[in-house]
Amino acid sequence: LLFQVVSQAYETQSVVFTTNLEFSRWGSVFGDDQMAAAVIDRVVHHGRLLQFRGESYRVRHALMSPGGGGAE
Repeated sequence: LLFQVVSQAYETQSVVFTTNLEFSRWGSVFGDDQMAAAVIDRVVHHGRLLQFRGESYRVRHALMSPGGGGAE
């Protein structure tokens, strides 16, 4: 289903993905390395990739909270 969304949007619409997985691990998401390669091909063809490094804000605040629910 996600492949269909990407394929239909390819070169006609903007799509934003956020993930903590490298492209090399997308095969496990799609259950098929070839399907993942096809999606990656479409995403990077005209795409802009942003990579952020550092500690996760959400994880840091979840760990600081006694109940794990984050800061209020």
